[in-house]
Amino acid sequence: MPSLKTAAIAAALSLFAVALPTWAEDVKPTHAIAMHGEPKYGPDFKHFDYVNPNAPKGGTIRFGAIGSFDSFNGFISKGEAASGLGVLYDTLMIPTMDEPFTKYGLLAESIEVPEDRSWITFHLRPEARWHDGKPITAEDVKWTFETLITKGAPSNRFYYADVDKAEILGERSVKFTFKTNQNRELPLILGQMAVLPKHYWETRDFEKTTLEPPLGSGAYKLDRFETGRSVTYKRFADYWGRDLPINAGINNFDEIRYEYFRDAHVIVEAFKGGAIDYRLENNSKIWATAYNIPEVEAGQLMKEEIGHQNPQGMQGFVFNTRRDIFKDPRVREALGYGMDFEWSNRNLFYGQYSRTRSYFDNSELAATGLPGANELKVLEKYRDRIPDQVFTQEYNPPATKGDGRIRANLRVADTLLKEAGWVIQGKERVNEATGQKLAFEVLLVQPAFERIVLPYAKNLERLGVDVRVRTVDTSQYIERIRSFDYDMLVFSWGQSQSPGNEQRGFWGSEAAVTSGSRNLIGISDPVIDELIEAVIAAPTREDLITHVRALDRVLQWGHYVVPHWHIPYDRTLYWNKFSRPAITPMKGTSTGLWWFDEAKAAKLEAAGK
Repeated sequence: MPSLKTAAIAAALSLFAVALPTWAEDVKPTHAIAMHGEPKYGPDFKHFDYVNPNAPKGGTIRFGAIGSFDSFNGFISKGEAASGLGVLYDTLMIPTMDEPFTKYGLLAESIEVPEDRSWITFHLRPEARWHDGKPITAEDVKWTFETLITKGAPSNRFYYADVDKAEILGERSVKFTFKTNQNRELPLILGQMAVLPKHYWETRDFEKTTLEPPLGSGAYKLDRFETGRSVTYKRFADYWGRDLPINAGINNFDEIRYEYFRDAHVIVEAFKGGAIDYRLENNSKIWATAYNIPEVEAGQLMKEEIGHQNPQGMQGFVFNTRRDIFKDPRVREALGYGMDFEWSNRNLFYGQYSRTRSYFDNSELAATGLPGANELKVLEKYRDRIPDQVFTQEYNPPATKGDGRIRANLRVADTLLKEAGWVIQGKERVNEATGQKLAFEVLLVQPAFERIVLPYAKNLERLGVDVRVRTVDTSQYIERIRSFDYDMLVFSWGQSQSPGNEQRGFWGSEAAVTSGSRNLIGISDPVIDELIEAVIAAPTREDLITHVRALDRVLQWGHYVVPHWHIPYDRTLYWNKFSRPAITPMKGTSTGLWWFDEAKAAKLEAAGK
């Protein structure tokens, strides 16, 4: 029989043997990390395939912005941050435009991530510098993370909720340890964090708005501004990262300028008059009618539809389910029957749009048909907690013939409303139990949407529903959104090809009660919370697609929005003094890849433009 001492030694060795794989795990530094699979570009790549590595540097590009600004602190939920602030700061890693979700080191020269993705270590480039010449250190990274989750916008707390701690391992090395190894996206999420200078902010109040030009590390520096009117960023001559392969062919303009205007109609006229250079048009009527001008015919002003394969997300009339009148899904479903998309597409949109039916439209992530075998494995355990239609019907928004006659749809809506206890008394729709009128306000910030909302409101009036439309200025709109002070509004949630942590901020229960979050609907459903976590933890691309589709189905049948429309291309306009790479990646083009073309500009100037 072994002695107590021998047994103790054996037990200790046994414990050591269990712990050893974690301690001795062979984790090799790498230059990039993919959400699933391997990065497309190896450690010795010279440039991304979709750039022109020989693009000339120079010139200015001018954009238009709506409203005003009163702050250069875009990391908090106060004030109106100026457009374009992202060019001031480098992130730990950057994404590519020709892969679903892969990050390559920018500030980080290399990274270490174990197979189970339970932690990540970033090793910073020794040459990385702030614009004042001081080195970027692990202290800056740790301070940035801790400041963002304690003092920054609420979205940071959802994004980084699974981070347990940040540790400084050396002057240029910082390790993030996670609470779980089920969030495979988290290493990449941390990689996209913009790093801020600790030494700069230590003498300033991070939680206040400011018009002091901030210290950055990026390719551009804030050069000049007129409060609320314009802001100009100038390419930083001593930018530390200008020769990195990941920066080849980008950051080509000497200046990036944003001019502010009252509304979109003024921007259109300013653009046609040559006051700004580039515009993405989001109004179908303006796209179809406002640019029938000689400059387009002459090729001086370019009007192009540039395709992409990006998920279109969801735009729609959004119900604030915090309001009692919208708590019953039958009411929300009924009000969806008042929208005549086909009529609007024919008469207002010039036939340009497709109806949105999924929160992940235009991608393989969208739920279509009935759930397949893999989806059913996910959804079965929720069968008694989610709508039966999830299992029996493909979701599609109510359709019409487009002739303005929607009596059949209104009959369905009337039945649903009566089932929910809302009946007609006189000419008004009231709650049978309380006598409350079914009345609500649609909050807008863009006057152009009034022409879309008003026909919808008129259809609902035929159901006895009292709908008011109110358009407010930008500052009031932002404040009301932050405090969830609205009945219905128009909003859109963009989606990537690799959804993850951000879904918590879109539909999660905690976000529903967090001021400033993007859960504008107010969804607070344990089933949706669990489905979001399953999306985040998906170990393979196939699993991710399955879990996103399952989440999509539950959101669809929740009738949380009246879906709008989408197009699989960008309506792009620009004065013909720029060039862009021959290859358009799957995520579409970006002016970050464009360059000022002196020959084209000279030709345009000779024509008096």
